[in-house]
Amino acid sequence: MTVKDNFKYTKDHEWLKVEGNGIAVVGVTDFAQGELGDIVFVEVETLGETLNKEEVFGSIEAVKTVSDMYMPVGGEIIEFNDALTTNPELINKDPYGEGWIVKVKISNPGEVDELLSADAYKNLINA
Repeated sequence: MTVKDNFKYTKDHEWLKVEGNGIAVVGVTDFAQGELGDIVFVEVETLGETLNKEEVFGSIEAVKTVSDMYMPVGGEIIEFNDALTTNPELINKDPYGEGWIVKVKISNPGEVDELLSADAYKNLINA
C-alpha cells in the first residue's frame, strides 16, 4: 500500500497535494482504490461549485459498490480529470498520478494543516 510522504490525507481516504497559488489536487488513496476494487465510473457534478470541507463532491463506482468522495478542504472545484470519463481505471493504476480526480481552489489554507500527515494516515490504515 503506497502512501506518499508529500501529500496530506483524510480519514475518508482522500488525498490532497498543494500545487501552489492556492490550488490543490485531490484524489482517492491507494488504500481506498484497493478496498473499492475495479473502478468503473467517476461522477463529479460539482465542477465550478464552492464546497465546504467534508462536503460530498462526487461519487466513485466500483464493480460491487458506490462510495461518496468528500472535500479534504473547503474550496471551489475548478477542474475535473476528464481522462476518468473514458478511463476510470486510472484510479486503480495510478491513484496519486494520472488517477487524480479534481483540482480545488482552496478557500482557507489553514485547513490543509488540519489534514493527516503521511505517518498519521499510515497509522490509521494499519490500526
